Amino acid sequence: MAAKRQLHLGAFMRPVSLHTGAWRYPGAYPDANFNFSHLKRFAQTLERAKFDAFFMADHLAVLNMPIDSLKRSHTVTSFDPLTLLPALAAVTERIGLVATASTTFDQPYHIARKFASLDHISGGRAGWNLVTTSNPDAALNFGLEDHMEHGERYRRAREFFDVVTGLWDSWADDAFIRDVDSGIYFDPDKLHVLNHKGDYLSVRGPLNIARPIQGWPVIVQAGASDAGRQIAAETAEAVFTAQSTLAAGQKFYADVKGRMEKIGRNPDHMKILPAAMVLVADSVQEAQDKRARLDSLVHYDSGLASLSIALGHDASKFDPDGPLPEIPESNASKTSRQNVIDLARKTNMTVRQLAQRLGGYSGLAFVGTPRTIADEMQEWLEQRGSDGFTVNFPYLPAGLDDFVEKVVPELQRRGIFRTEYRGATLRDHLGLPRPENQFFRSDAKPATHAAGSRS
Repeated sequence: MAAKRQLHLGAFMRPVSLHTGAWRYPGAYPDANFNFSHLKRFAQTLERAKFDAFFMADHLAVLNMPIDSLKRSHTVTSFDPLTLLPALAAVTERIGLVATASTTFDQPYHIARKFASLDHISGGRAGWNLVTTSNPDAALNFGLEDHMEHGERYRRAREFFDVVTGLWDSWADDAFIRDVDSGIYFDPDKLHVLNHKGDYLSVRGPLNIARPIQGWPVIVQAGASDAGRQIAAETAEAVFTAQSTLAAGQKFYADVKGRMEKIGRNPDHMKILPAAMVLVADSVQEAQDKRARLDSLVHYDSGLASLSIALGHDASKFDPDGPLPEIPESNASKTSRQNVIDLARKTNMTVRQLAQRLGGYSGLAFVGTPRTIADEMQEWLEQRGSDGFTVNFPYLPAGLDDFVEKVVPELQRRGIFRTEYRGATLRDHLGLPRPENQFFRSDAKPATHAAGSRS
């Protein structure tokens, strides 16, 4: 008998909840997004539940909505992910630690060095969520008046990936011999100088840190446009996506994994993990009542701002009680825009109703009992809609505790989620191979000269 497919679970923890009303829910920690003691407790709870990873999104701008909306947001202040995650590495032992870092506004040498450091500090638990920043307000924080065009962002990102992974492979795994008697610290034949010169980037290298424990930190990708799917197929080992129905999930799953096969990658070497808000109670009605109470805490101003951001257009100029008008293309996220348009056409919601939904949480949600939620998760897994989920908790700490104490045991009882970690690294958790060094074969002989170039 074939073994059951195993569910993978990441936790979306920055912000600690995507729901705008989360910080106002009774019993919630209003400062959960910016309180280290809380975040430490959340990470340790997730580790006890054997989650694959603690995942931190990131944002590079604050002033991305009108101040009357912004003043209601719990996401305006939060820790830098690559400052927080090393601190969490010191108080956890097994859970993966994934952070977003932008290919649009950062430099590959910085990214390579930071994630290699995190991988060493954590004992091989780092993951890099490779993103192209879609928020035009972020450009203003980096000396740019205009945001980079969508297609160009992805072309830069693809080259950026090549440079970062090339830098991670600067040293053979056994380069640092540290021979005290001879006084030789490293073997020069096991050092590669990248000398990359491309369309967007020029980076000499080598990286001034040993090759990461995992070879490369796990590569995560979050784009869902055609360009995003293609770069995922070429580079990603986990995909954070936003499919709100099983049919949409199956279509996305088949598309991206099909693209992998076409370029010769093993589809099993990528885990597709759609975001899902999970709200659990002892009865379906009680869970639905909790959702309604949570949604009621969203102010209309916040909803309107969320709608504007998703569409890439100022929704305050639309008739609030009319249907969503035709929305032209913009340079913002194409996926978010299309998801809202599809929701509007499917439900016939007014602009006001769309704003209310977007201001709370409009994506995939499992609202019910431990059994009904496990049923839905198992169906997605077995019907190839996903390989697991990136769980978004409705409010903290109770939403997290409810999931860990009620849903996880039900998944374990069904034999589709681990009861213990079987390895120490994030690659172990996800069942991913350790990449071979591009420049040094596994027998430790150099595949190219130490001063060779790659352009």
